[in-house]
Amino acid sequence: MSENDWAIALITAAAAIAGGAVTGWFGRSAGIRQAEAARLAGERQADAMLDTVRMTLREQAGVRVLDLRRQTYVRFLDAAERALTAARTGTGGDAGAAALSAALAEVALEGPSEVYRAACAIVDGLRRQARPDELEQIKEHFVDVARRALRPADGSDPEPGRGGTPC
Repeated sequence: MSENDWAIALITAAAAIAGGAVTGWFGRSAGIRQAEAARLAGERQADAMLDTVRMTLREQAGVRVLDLRRQTYVRFLDAAERALTAARTGTGGDAGAAALSAALAEVALEGPSEVYRAACAIVDGLRRQARPDELEQIKEHFVDVARRALRPADGSDPEPGRGGTPC
């Protein structure tokens, strides 16, 4: 081989090495950018998943609170009806009064204050021996206030069976 051939071979080899190095450098840079983009996308996806889980847990907690309140209000109404029946018939007065007092305490704990005040109005009406139609109005007011308190945060109507004539 002549000197020219060696020079050409050396230049060709150097160009190949330099081209490979430049290509490798750019490939490495692109790989790093892709890895960073994938990491950021994964973080955003994980954040979105955590937000979804948090929202679901918050909604479930809200449903549990509303369900507990609903049960409390039902127990109170049941105790009020038993106390009203006991007042009318003259039987079971002590047990009915104790159950009503316990149910009122539960309503006080569960709240909200508007519902508690409406429940106190029922107890007050029973204590002062209000007329049956007045007691019915007081009870209906309690039911209305309790329904508003049980309305879910989305504002949907919790009264699916309501409508038409009362029983």
